[in-house]
Amino acid sequence: MRIGWMSTGRDQAACNLLADVVARARRDGVSLDIAAAFCDRDIGEAPESDAFLSLAGGLGIRTITLSSAASWHAAKTTGVSREVWRDAYHEQVTELLRPLGLSVLVMAGYMLIASADMCREHALLNLHPALPGGPTGTWQEVIWELLDREATETGAMMHLATEELDRGPVIAFFRFPITGGAWEPLWDQFRAKRSARGLTAIMAEEGEREPLFAEVRRWGEVREIPLLYQTLCQFSSGKLRAEGDSVLAGAAHMPLDLTCLVEAEMVKQ
Repeated sequence: MRIGWMSTGRDQAACNLLADVVARARRDGVSLDIAAAFCDRDIGEAPESDAFLSLAGGLGIRTITLSSAASWHAAKTTGVSREVWRDAYHEQVTELLRPLGLSVLVMAGYMLIASADMCREHALLNLHPALPGGPTGTWQEVIWELLDREATETGAMMHLATEELDRGPVIAFFRFPITGGAWEPLWDQFRAKRSARGLTAIMAEEGEREPLFAEVRRWGEVREIPLLYQTLCQFSSGKLRAEGDSVLAGAAHMPLDLTCLVEAEMVKQ
């Protein structure tokens, strides 16, 4: 299975994600054929994306770039809408990637919304920091919604990117509880503050520093790379396979609950 890796390379996390997945595969002797890394920034556009492209090249991965910023700047002069430009841009991206015979495209810190045509042509894997059927939006929006409705658990999922944001078919997920034990004092503090000041004030005054919020994020974030890695391992082992824009699971039932494998990854770290 030939994998395409898509990233904007906007920060150190983009480098960490690729490096960590490759390191885990080498540790376990897993053959992950990451055949190409696509970045929507050109060399010289930003230090962070330059570092990402340098890392990918150093790992022996072919790098392909097409500047979305330059493309959008040129498109604006013709008066086209963002949506029309986005479709045209991703048509160019697809043309660049098509000859490589990629089975799966992994969106790992890719900051653009892929076009509908691209979603229909490829199996695009996207990581979303919520359980299947859970909150949509950014990870910050997800956590605030979890706290607002006092959810008892959360997790993250790998799903197929579709036209409907964060709602494509779920491939795999992990879950963890956010109540009981050491979570309860954090909930008690949060409820007391919410009763006195309201959620909006907590969000404005504390933001991501709010202790319960920060702990939910910490638990989820450290498990996201293991989820991505273990999902790719399912493809490598043949338990999952991509056919066009679909993913098939053979005898297994999707979505795959990879909680045990993700937790085992945590022990290995």
